[in-house]
Amino acid sequence: MKIARYERKPSLRARVLKWAKGTALALGLGLGGLGAWLYLQPAPQGFPILEYHMVKDKVADDEYDYAVPVEDFKAQLDYLKAEGYETITLQDYMRARKGTYTLPKKPIVLTFDDGYDDNYTNLLPLLEERGMKGTVYMVTNDIGRPGYLTWEQLRDMQNRGIELGSHTANHQPLTELSGQMRQDELKLSKLLMEWNGLKTIYAFSYPNGAYDDELPKLLKENEYLTAVTGEAGLNDLKINPYLLHRINIPHPRLGLWEFKARLLKGELLARLGWNKHLEQNKQD
Repeated sequence: MKIARYERKPSLRARVLKWAKGTALALGLGLGGLGAWLYLQPAPQGFPILEYHMVKDKVADDEYDYAVPVEDFKAQLDYLKAEGYETITLQDYMRARKGTYTLPKKPIVLTFDDGYDDNYTNLLPLLEERGMKGTVYMVTNDIGRPGYLTWEQLRDMQNRGIELGSHTANHQPLTELSGQMRQDELKLSKLLMEWNGLKTIYAFSYPNGAYDDELPKLLKENEYLTAVTGEAGLNDLKINPYLLHRINIPHPRLGLWEFKARLLKGELLARLGWNKHLEQNKQD
C-alpha cells in the first residue's frame, strides 16, 4: 500500500522570517536603484532657505520643538561656514534676479519666524560674530509683548544688517480668511512696521506655510517682493519669488547629524523636482 507523503508546512516563525528577508531584499534593491538614479542626476541648482523660530535653551513644553539651543545653533552656523555657505537676505536674492547683485558661490538664507526676543539677545550676536545675515518675520500685533521683540530692538536689528519681514498682523492662516481679512493682514502689518520707523518691508512668510493660488497676486499688489512657504527644497532665480522653498530646522534630537540630514532632504527634493514652482508660474 502506497503511503501518501505531504510536505511539512513551515512554522509561522519561519514564514515570517522568509517574508521579512524577501521584503528587505526588495526594499534594498528599490532604495539602491533610487539612490543610483539620484546619484546620476545632475546636481540640483539652487540654494536653501532655513526656517528657525527661537534660539534659546530654556523654553516651555509647548515651545520645545521650535527652539534650537544656543550651542546647537552655534554648531550649525559653524558647519555652514566650514562648508563654504555665505548668507544672503531675500533682498539680495531679488537684486540678483534683477541683475544688480551677484550671488555668492554657495548662498543660503537664514530666516526666523514670529519675532521672539531671543532673536535679539542670542541670535543677533551669534550672527555678527560670524559675519552672517538673517531675515526675521514679525507678527506685528505681538511686537512689544512679553517674550517678543520691541520696536527699539527691531530698529537696531535692521540698522545692524538684519532684514525684517511680515508674518501678518495676527498669525492667522490666510487660506482660512475672507478676501478683505486677507488684505488687512497683509497691508496693515506692512504699514504698521513702516509707520514705526522701519525701512520698507518687502519680505513675507505665510503663517503655518499655508497659501493658495490667489495669495501671490495679492502679495504683489501690496508691494511685497518675496514670500516663503513651508515646503522643503532649493531655490533659484527662475522660481516664483512668492513661493520660495524653506527647510524647517526644529529642536535637534540627533545633534548636527540631523541638521545635515535636513539640508540633504532639501537637495533630494530638488533632484526629484517635487513641489517646484517653475518659471512659467511666475507672478512677477
